[in-house]
Amino acid sequence: MNLARLGDHAKFLSGFAFKSKFFNADGIGLPVVRIRDVVRGYSETFYSGEYDERYVVSCGEYLIGMDGEFNLARWQSEKSLLNQRVCKIDTISDDVDRDYLSRFLPVALKEIEDTTPFVTVKHLSVKALNEIQIPLPPLTEQKRIAEILGAADALRSKRRESLTQLDTLLQSTFVDMFGDIESFLSIGEILSDGTLEVHKDGNHGSLYPRAHEFGESGIPFLSAKCISDQGDLLTQEIQLLNETKARTLKLGWIKGGDVLLAHNASVGKTFLYRGEFDEALIGTSLTAFRPNTERLDSAYLLGALRSQGFQQQLFANMGQTTRNQVPISAQRRLSIPLPALDQQQRFAAIAEAIEQQKASQRAHLNELDTLFASIQSRAFRGDL
Repeated sequence: MNLARLGDHAKFLSGFAFKSKFFNADGIGLPVVRIRDVVRGYSETFYSGEYDERYVVSCGEYLIGMDGEFNLARWQSEKSLLNQRVCKIDTISDDVDRDYLSRFLPVALKEIEDTTPFVTVKHLSVKALNEIQIPLPPLTEQKRIAEILGAADALRSKRRESLTQLDTLLQSTFVDMFGDIESFLSIGEILSDGTLEVHKDGNHGSLYPRAHEFGESGIPFLSAKCISDQGDLLTQEIQLLNETKARTLKLGWIKGGDVLLAHNASVGKTFLYRGEFDEALIGTSLTAFRPNTERLDSAYLLGALRSQGFQQQLFANMGQTTRNQVPISAQRRLSIPLPALDQQQRFAAIAEAIEQQKASQRAHLNELDTLFASIQSRAFRGDL
């Protein structure tokens, strides 16, 4: 199959650095698309200043997040503005089918992401996009490949929808059980009174592990990209930090029962770590919450951090920088309801039952993912 330089067949437009002083949450102006909005397909941040029409994004256009995880997604919302560190596919030549390109790009972006060195967050450039080598069979063949991959992906989408419905059920249960509680405590307060024992992220600065310190063996090292949007652990994304380096680190060690929160780039993702590994570390993109189990149930805490109320607080406190983040100091100002332990444990029992259903759905989704990956690999090798 013939390979072609992608930049000769598609043009990418990088977003503009809109001034944060014109940002608002009141619906004034146009929504502004930042990295966290690419996958979810909508924005709750608006821009009231002047703008160039070139940076307007319409529903259906393909966007790429340029920091952290290099995601491609189709914009699902209203007319919006393209912010910095997000780019869109601006034009495509007549030699390339748009659906075919949308099926190929995630493969290419993952390859770039896996080979991009980083200290804290990986960065993607338009130059790297232009240099991608894309297999270009005839248009009729491109359309056939896109249709096959589309049909296979539809099966995966249905399974994901089932998982989303279970998550929605759990969130509704949380609101039904605790929505009328008027007493809220900040993270800082429950930390100071011993209800929460630990609230920390990983090692910063010179102590942060470098790329050459990861390899084929060592201590599992978790970052925000290791957690899916649904709160599952993506084991294929976990890096292994060599043990010599790991033993020099005092911060970032986690244990079973810790609740992890992504506070950098992929803000808001959560995961209940159940001790999946003998030892494990987190990086600076995650915060570990360690409950005092005599006062605070881990499954309840997970539900509280996933609740709409907490997530809204989280995003409201996000720093207006090129890198979306909610620092530890800001997190400690956020609050959750704190009911009696027996009420927390009743919620935890319901959560466990729902989690068992999700485990079954995830197993089926994994089978579909494996099948899709096989079809995808064959398609872009020219063997489909």
